Amino acid sequence: MSRISVRGFAVASATAVTTVGAVVGVASGSTQPAGDNLEASAADATLLADIPMGEQAQVQVASLAQQAETQAALADNAAKRSAEEAARIQAAKTAEAKKEAAEEKAEREREEAEARANRTAVRDASSFATQSSYTVAQVQAMARQMVPADQFQCFSNIVNHESTWNYRAQNPSSGAYGLVQALPGSKMASAGADWQTNPATQIKWGLNYMDSRYGSPCGAWSFWQANHWY
Repeated sequence: MSRISVRGFAVASATAVTTVGAVVGVASGSTQPAGDNLEASAADATLLADIPMGEQAQVQVASLAQQAETQAALADNAAKRSAEEAARIQAAKTAEAKKEAAEEKAEREREEAEARANRTAVRDASSFATQSSYTVAQVQAMARQMVPADQFQCFSNIVNHESTWNYRAQNPSSGAYGLVQALPGSKMASAGADWQTNPATQIKWGLNYMDSRYGSPCGAWSFWQANHWY
């Protein structure tokens, strides 16, 4: 089967129509040349595609496939950019979190160093001259010089509840003794042999006990408030 030329069919049709028009024009007395219409119609007809129908379908399919590939590539690029942006944001958040953690750690270390410095700066029990007796005011003054300033109020709260600053206070039922009511009182011998009569020795032992067991006098006071003992 031979291929029918679309262009040829269009030209032939245009020629036929033009011819008929020319005849009608002559019959009606028109003076317009028939050649002009023929040339215009032929020129329009040359714009028609001389492509078989099957090939036209293949071209359309290829065009759709190309469009799909282009859209897929655009989607892949968009997804890649989105993933890169998400990764950048997450990296920034991680870096910020690490920075904050490092700053918090540095602050804690600074505070701990200051606390250690304060404790080493306070007077030791041995620096106080011994006396035969001490007033409450004298005992409190000794404690202020031995206990770090930021821990003194907590230490004072415990001593107020345990002995009301009486360095000779003794619990008749349990045997607890001294300012901090050590149980038994003889435990304070580790701070000095004069633990029964020297409030500085008792303060030294009580401070060491609170630091070692609760971290600080304020830690001991928090426990005391919850349990009424420490």
